[in-house]
Amino acid sequence: MNKKIDTNERTLLLSDISIKRPVFAAVVSLILVIFGLSSMKDLAIREYPDIDAPIVSVITLYKGAPATIIESQITQIIEESVSGIEGV
Repeated sequence: MNKKIDTNERTLLLSDISIKRPVFAAVVSLILVIFGLSSMKDLAIREYPDIDAPIVSVITLYKGAPATIIESQITQIIEESVSGIEGV
């Protein structure tokens, strides 16, 4: 029933291998990163979350007026109004 465990015979854990062979550990890590990036590239579109970015587009025209007047009297007022909208 009593089994003697030989201290010379032990299993190599990942940490032991990484300490004894750091170049091997670095190469394995690099391979895993490359595999992960290539898998992410091939990920189907249906696996990505649906995101609808809120977009507001406003065009202001005031014929004959200089750009500084349009900006101060029209565009800034519209920007202040639109910035108050939730989620935009």
